[in-house]
Amino acid sequence: MQFITRAQWGARPSRYALTYIGSTRGVKIHYEGTYVPESLGRADAHGQCAARVRSIQASHLANREEDYSDVAYNALVCPHGYVFEGRGAHRKTGANGTAALNVGHYAVCALLGSSGLTEPTDAQLAGLRDAVEWLRRDGDAGDEIKGHRDGHPTACPGGPLYAWVQRGAPRPGGGGGTGTPAQKYEPFPGADWFKRNPRSPIVTAMGRRLVAEGCSAYREGPGPQWTESDRQSYARWQRRLGYRGDDADGWPGRTSWDALKVPNV
Repeated sequence: MQFITRAQWGARPSRYALTYIGSTRGVKIHYEGTYVPESLGRADAHGQCAARVRSIQASHLANREEDYSDVAYNALVCPHGYVFEGRGAHRKTGANGTAALNVGHYAVCALLGSSGLTEPTDAQLAGLRDAVEWLRRDGDAGDEIKGHRDGHPTACPGGPLYAWVQRGAPRPGGGGGTGTPAQKYEPFPGADWFKRNPRSPIVTAMGRRLVAEGCSAYREGPGPQWTESDRQSYARWQRRLGYRGDDADGWPGRTSWDALKVPNV
């Protein structure tokens, strides 16, 4: 593992004492969710990564609404595969969405965006696995590897990275389907995800596909907030596929979702 300590990347002190946590069920994978320049992924651009991590910490420390103690993540991983120590092992994250979710899993963030640099490099995927294994070894993390969106209504960690998580987060060059290209379409977020009334770019992308398929029940939109219009539109799609009765209730299922081919967001 190519590990960069807080002192080495120039971390500022925590605003408050970080909360000790004995163990977790596993690790959740995140991305920045903003524009990240494609140039950061160049082989000769690693010199810019520490500054980016410092910038993320500074933005979190300045966020008085969330009142973060420190950078929210336990670790961050750059496109060149280096693991930057965030809050560290045995420290509760501030990134997973709620207090209960922050207790359940550590958080590791890829320096990857929702635009610009959106595809993880093999080195970055290897670094993410390094971070997970470090948190298992030094932080008593359990076996689970999930995405931020698992349990919280968000598009994080983005389509390409979440597709990797759903494949079991394989290490490049190893077994279990590593090296396969990222999916072109948004993976099914799970039936319960929609029933939590999500607000997410995934909902917008789904709605646009429903409109394109002639299944719109929208008076305005579609937009990121899941609404009754989304459910009615999806029910039209289910009926288009031949579903009837309770099978066409407008709540997405895996088979109908895969058939809709919602593009990655």
